[in-house]
Order: sequence, then C-alpha cells, then structure tokens
Amino acid sequence: MKNTKKLIVAAIVLPLTLGTASAFAFGGKDHGRKFESKMEQGFCGAGMDRGVLRKLDLTDEQKEEIKVLKSTKRSEMKAYFLENFPKEMKAREASRTKAQELVLADTFDTAAASKLAAEMAEKKSHLMVKKMESQHAMLSVLTAEQKEKFVALQKEKIERCEEKVMRHMDKEL
Repeated sequence: MKNTKKLIVAAIVLPLTLGTASAFAFGGKDHGRKFESKMEQGFCGAGMDRGVLRKLDLTDEQKEEIKVLKSTKRSEMKAYFLENFPKEMKAREASRTKAQELVLADTFDTAAASKLAAEMAEKKSHLMVKKMESQHAMLSVLTAEQKEKFVALQKEKIERCEEKVMRHMDKEL
C-alpha cells in the first residue's frame, strides 16, 4: 500500500518537476524574443522619454504644462480609441484577410500587394504624424538650452541602445 502511494505521488510530481525545469531553462514565455521585438518597434530613443525629461532641469511651470499636455493627449486618445476601436479592428482584419489571400493565391499579384502595403503605410504615417504633433507640443515648452540638452541626451540614449543591439547581435552569431 505504501509503495503504491509513493508510485502515484512520483508519477504526479516527476512530470510537473520536469515540465517546470524545462520552462525555466527555455527562458519563460517570451522565448528570448523580447529584445528583438522592442528593437523592431523602434524603442531606441524615439519619442518622449521620462528619464531624459527628468535630466532637463524643468521648472515647476514646465513640469505642470507637460503634465497637462500628457493628460489632455491621454484623454483624447482614450476617446478616439473608444469611438474608433470596432471600426479599426474590422479594417485590420480586412487587411489581414487581403494579405493572406495574396500570399495564398496561386500567382502573386504584385500590384495588389503594393496597393495594400501603401494603404497600411498611409495609416501608419497618419499615426506617426499625430505622435510627432504631440511631441512637438511638449518640446515647445522647453527653452532653447533645454532643447539642445534634450537632443544631446537623446543622441546618447540612441548610441547606448545601438551598442546594446550590437552586443546582442554578437551573442546571436
């Protein structure tokens, strides 16, 4: 009776232990792609970085103005998202379906693929313009010296990120 219980417990515990060990050995759920996906999304210094803004020695008025701008932008984006989310999800799904049809077709239609890619790029460029507009509003709060310092800090950040990418790429090779 005791041996049977021990066998049952061992039969349950052993697969769980091995499964957990292999999950830890494999590196978790991102499978080591976390770094690449961030790089693909352009996280190397683009945009408004809190760390960089902190180093600019902003006055209390500037901090408050940036805070108001961020809050306003956040509420605008939330309203836009709530209003347009279902429509944009349908459009995304339609684009995915078109892309899938193009890829799975017997012959590849270059003209249709170019048209679809142009439509997708136009949507993305619209979002980039909105992002740059909000960045401009926030940076217009800075003085000329702070803008120069901001540019220098952003450049440093990009260089560090590029070095990190190169180290990561060297590891991969």
